[in-house]
Amino acid sequence: MNDSSSSRKVADTLARELERVPAGTRLATHRELVRRFGVSATTVSQALALLTQWGVVTSRPGAGTFRAEARPVQRAGDTSWQEAALQPATSAGSPAGAARGFTASGLLGTLSTLGPDVVDLNGGYLHPTLQPLAMLGTALARAARRPATWDRPAVGGLPELRDWFAAGIGGGLGRDDVLVCGAGQGALATALRALGQPGAPVVVESPTYPGTIAAARAAGLRPVAVPLDAEGLRADHLDEALGRTGARVVIVQPLFQNPTGACLSAARQHEILRVARQHGAFVIEDDFARHMAHADAGPTPPPMVADDPDGTVVHIRSLTKVTSPNLRVGALAARGPVMARLRAAHLIDTMFVPAPLQHTALEVVTAPGWKRALAALGSALEQRRKVAADAVSATFGPRALAVRPRGGYHLWVSLPGHLDEERLAAAALAHGVALTPGGHYYATDSGTPHVRISYVAAPSAADVDDAVRRLAPLVTEV
Repeated sequence: MNDSSSSRKVADTLARELERVPAGTRLATHRELVRRFGVSATTVSQALALLTQWGVVTSRPGAGTFRAEARPVQRAGDTSWQEAALQPATSAGSPAGAARGFTASGLLGTLSTLGPDVVDLNGGYLHPTLQPLAMLGTALARAARRPATWDRPAVGGLPELRDWFAAGIGGGLGRDDVLVCGAGQGALATALRALGQPGAPVVVESPTYPGTIAAARAAGLRPVAVPLDAEGLRADHLDEALGRTGARVVIVQPLFQNPTGACLSAARQHEILRVARQHGAFVIEDDFARHMAHADAGPTPPPMVADDPDGTVVHIRSLTKVTSPNLRVGALAARGPVMARLRAAHLIDTMFVPAPLQHTALEVVTAPGWKRALAALGSALEQRRKVAADAVSATFGPRALAVRPRGGYHLWVSLPGHLDEERLAAAALAHGVALTPGGHYYATDSGTPHVRISYVAAPSAADVDDAVRRLAPLVTEV
């Protein structure tokens, strides 16, 4: 039984049971539902999402999931016809593999609302204790008082904010080379729709961020997986993949790659650009972790776009990871005619990023305390990484971490060969710990079992340490 049918079965069972309980009744926790139904944490999350869509339950972050208020009884309809209507239409002229896909279980798992009895080693956003909340509140208040905040912004974004992004990216970029967009995921989706044609191949890292795979398939593109080593994407394998498939788009994460933590060296960056230029391919540089270097990271290589006068690179960065999941402001940067294509795609999709968000972001990054906030975050991330890495080594063995990245927010943990990563994740949730199975990070079948452990969504470093060490009995049991 696949995840979709399993989640529907769980949702149907819970919906029938909830008909007999009053509104406001709290549902069992994620871990209890995983244990009861014998399914994965992702399946439970999908089932609860279905119940939310049906209006049966409502989620309260930090408190749990509850029976929703009863809705007026409406005429029962028959939506079974949608199963056929949602199937991709085919015709003799349709390219093979052009159907768009909207499966995002990997993303859904990282956004699941967990109860207070679960330590989140899954999420990719800062816990409120790590967010610059005072700065955000002050910035929002100042932005709200600006009359221009409620005017329609320029389609490309506030000129001052574009100037700030351009200066930070470097390479002589100006405001006309920058487009303000709705954070990293939105920028990635826009870039893929602008650069790729339905049915075309797109080269992705293997493993890679689940949102990359989901965005590619939603654009009707066909992911082609290329392996990594300690320095990131292998240029020789990239050359082979571009020659074999004719792909014209490559997606890389240059710093503290998600999930492996690998960094592209300056030499490897040059190799990748050389290969891409040779094949006439664009490189989408997802620089999501640029502001997440740890205090002990040392100098980091400049972004690839900074040394790209020929316009090979389309650069993405975002403020969301280092501020709040709600400050969804990021940038696309590129040189040449491709910017007109990106601007048109963004306009069609979203018109523009709301001015209140842009003005708030501008207030944040120009505040006197912005650099101090990033430095404080870097120190906190260093501490959490050390605690998490020590706990992982004690729990999974000294060889579990091939890389201990000095940036980002996660560790890529290699599991003993006898462990099944999905079963381990389900068992961990039953023990009050949420983590991510490694299979979510592969466009094709994965090899060695892994889990990704995030150390920024938990309340404290002590919580991270306790949660990882709590998994020790499962390493021999599962």
